[in-house]
Amino acid sequence: MKETTVNVDEKLAVDKFNVDEGNPHIVLVEDPDPTEFEKLMLCCPAGLYQRGPEGEAVFDCAGCLECGTCRILCGDTIIEKWEFPQAGMGVSYRFG
Repeated sequence: MKETTVNVDEKLAVDKFNVDEGNPHIVLVEDPDPTEFEKLMLCCPAGLYQRGPEGEAVFDCAGCLECGTCRILCGDTIIEKWEFPQAGMGVSYRFG
């Protein structure tokens, strides 16, 4: 039997992202709790939650997979707004 491997980065690279720059679909509170932010750094499959050079919380919704992981983990704590992007915006999954 032939062994099959999947490279997640290669699969995600074929997806298309239309970012609505003027209307982000995820907004965090002004000063997110570090413990809650750490959860998102560990669990976001797109790796959108990171620490900057000075240790500050850095987030950009461009590249979001719209999976809802952040909403489920921290929706009542550090996420001020979470909604699906407007029609025609966000991720378009492609098979390749």
